[in-house]
Amino acid sequence: MTRSDEVLVALRRIMRAVDIRSRQLSRASGLTGPQLILLRTLEAHSGSMPIGNLAKEIQLSQATTTDIVDRLERRGYVSRARSVDDRRRVLVTLLPEGARLAGQSPTPLQQDFVDRFQRLSDWEQTQILSTLQRLGQMMDAQGIDAAPMLDIQPIVDPGDADTTDPVPATGLGK
Repeated sequence: MTRSDEVLVALRRIMRAVDIRSRQLSRASGLTGPQLILLRTLEAHSGSMPIGNLAKEIQLSQATTTDIVDRLERRGYVSRARSVDDRRRVLVTLLPEGARLAGQSPTPLQQDFVDRFQRLSDWEQTQILSTLQRLGQMMDAQGIDAAPMLDIQPIVDPGDADTTDPVPATGLGK
């Protein structure tokens, strides 16, 4: 096997690991990675925060975050209301069922990755980052907008019949 074949096999393994973990999360909790991250972010911020701040915190566009909130609100995991102090701000609040689900769901793959990555020495982190950036350039991916979420399933619930154009989990479609 050539080195280029070995690199392609390694990339394929990474893509498969993301796919497998995403499917496991979906089966275990009924949530996508971004949905779980949103619920856990609300939980970490005392259960409520403005939707714009939430979007920044989870590093997705406000439009994608709004789509996720819509789905979670329909399922009774979050609620949304205008701020009494500033009517322009919309607050998203974690409901008890959403908190329960967030606490019982498996850890998203990116959290496990971040935990392990941060334990590496600075030079190892820099080497990995540099190599992946170079791979992205070789694949003409440097201009593609991406959020730091490892989830390749679309941000749609399997039961959502009203969604005909799924948004990629990375929020690239917005």
